[in-house]
Amino acid sequence: MPVILLLASFAVILAGALAFTNAIEWMGHKLGLGEGAVGSLLAAVGTALPETLIPVVAIIGGEKGAEDVAVGAIIGAPFLLATIAMALIGTSAFLYRSRRPQGLDLVANMETLESDLGFFLVFFAIGLVLGIGVPSAVQIPAALAFVLAYAVYVRMTLRRSGAIQDEETLSPLLMDRRGDRLTGEPPTSSVVLQIVVGLGAIVGGAHLFVEELLTVADSLGVDALILSLVLAPLATELPEKANSFFWVREGKDSLALGNVTGAMVFQSTIPVALGLAFTSWDLDRFAGVSALLGLAGGVVAMIALRFSGRFRLWAVFTWGALYAAFLIYVLGA
Repeated sequence: MPVILLLASFAVILAGALAFTNAIEWMGHKLGLGEGAVGSLLAAVGTALPETLIPVVAIIGGEKGAEDVAVGAIIGAPFLLATIAMALIGTSAFLYRSRRPQGLDLVANMETLESDLGFFLVFFAIGLVLGIGVPSAVQIPAALAFVLAYAVYVRMTLRRSGAIQDEETLSPLLMDRRGDRLTGEPPTSSVVLQIVVGLGAIVGGAHLFVEELLTVADSLGVDALILSLVLAPLATELPEKANSFFWVREGKDSLALGNVTGAMVFQSTIPVALGLAFTSWDLDRFAGVSALLGLAGGVVAMIALRFSGRFRLWAVFTWGALYAAFLIYVLGA
């Protein structure tokens, strides 16, 4: 029964994330935001919400082992984004290179990519260093600094958001697929309602996920931290990042990569700030290895995408190998 409920929580979280992301893209269109901002901010934050709310719910619940779940979810998400999610995008580019107008060349806002990856590498590395062992008095000021850093990032991204997302690239609003009779656009009220409904489903699913994850970990005799490092981000981040697979196939590199790199920035700042403020933030060897491999994935992305300007096969294999190395390390422990 706990396993069934755990699977059910996945379904609820992902359904909520799908509704939220669909609505938030329409909101970005209505607000006149460019593709860079929609990908790196709205879509990225929307798809990062499930993984972010899991540690929030775990911290609020305060159950035994909940802090391990929170830390595992916080560290595991950036690691997965910098490895498997990047590998998924690269694989799509190679599979559909003949379909893509630009082939394997990268057509995206390189300034935004450089900023995203730079923010991620700096702040995720700082979060790792703080988790090795710092005085507790430093944690709250550091948490505030992480939040401020993300606010600065948002402002910078909005300044260079690029061209406004074309309406043809948007899927119909799930709760109002027909839209206005004249314009075809859904009314703002329907968009806001779907955002609220999607967020509610994510919160409810996250609460159920934390409860059942602790139950399953206890019944299997597995450390809750290890299970949350592997299972939580894989279940909540990867399915939504499948959007990037299809965006790359269509040659929409700004949306595809912005969705992932923007989420990397968000996950390496806001959730880490929550961990610093509300947990002991004492990373064990599994969380530490996960963070180091995630940073390695970010470096590979910077080299392969930012400096070469195209998708590289060696990078795809490296991203996959980094994730596989972590699984081997955990299973062999």
